[in-house]
Amino acid sequence: MSQPPETNAHAKEATGDNRLVVAISSRALFDMGNSHELFEREGLDAYRQFQIEKEDELLEPGVAFPLVQKLLGLNRLAGDVPPVEVILLSRNSGDTGLRIFNAIQHYELGISRAAFTSGAPTSDYIAPFRADLFLSANPEDVGRALRAGVAAATILPSTAPPRSSEQLRIAFDGDAVIFGDEGERVSREEGIEAFHRNESERWAEPLSGGPFRGFLSALHRLQAAFPAEDSPIRTALVTARSAPAHKRVILTLRRWGVRIDEALFLGGRDKGPFLEAFGADIFFDDSPANVESARRHVATGHVPHGVSNP
Repeated sequence: MSQPPETNAHAKEATGDNRLVVAISSRALFDMGNSHELFEREGLDAYRQFQIEKEDELLEPGVAFPLVQKLLGLNRLAGDVPPVEVILLSRNSGDTGLRIFNAIQHYELGISRAAFTSGAPTSDYIAPFRADLFLSANPEDVGRALRAGVAAATILPSTAPPRSSEQLRIAFDGDAVIFGDEGERVSREEGIEAFHRNESERWAEPLSGGPFRGFLSALHRLQAAFPAEDSPIRTALVTARSAPAHKRVILTLRRWGVRIDEALFLGGRDKGPFLEAFGADIFFDDSPANVESARRHVATGHVPHGVSNP
């Protein structure tokens, strides 16, 4: 499968803009489950009236709220130019979105840019904002973003507690997330022995890039601005691969010039306990089975890409 275009990355290179830009939906940032259920049950007018009536009632943090707090917290450690920007993309209208901005102001999140689309897809505004990552509770918007070449994930409901560490910790699956899904296709179509044989024979050939390659590179550039021994960011690769399929992964990351702090080659073991041990603020995986396991332990984003998501 061909690598998705890195349109936003190319645009940033042309302008010298090195900020990490994350676009997030209101339902990923705040707990809006009750109002969304009302919208599904009774429609737009009832939803609009509900939000206006509750305008001064504070929204509770959502699944991705701790991640956003830590991302924006990096700006306090930097110099005059903030290295991170978070943008709100919401299917609310400007009218119903007032409650959301009230919550942003209350929690002092430092989000000033937003697009409210009154029910239309929000993904059209990702490219103009030059976002490196898009997080949403709406699978349709996530799918559109991925097809446009932007790293994107559907934020899943989770009961995992927020992490006490101040360090931002992000974990990634490998195949079909950081890398292309060619290996998964071989495994699915020909079996695990054929997969290991393929990886051993092609160990010196770099893996293709997946939808999160650009985001990983942007995160690496942000990491490089801090001392390696005292970095506020830590990353992990958490993959079902094991030896001998690990070698190609390591050499590919080396070829890309990208730093991964921890690499866990689990050989098919359940990822959830390892993600909890790592202390991930969020984990990205393409496998529906893996994300169901992971979200019991950590905040999780499903990447609907590759052979696992026909």
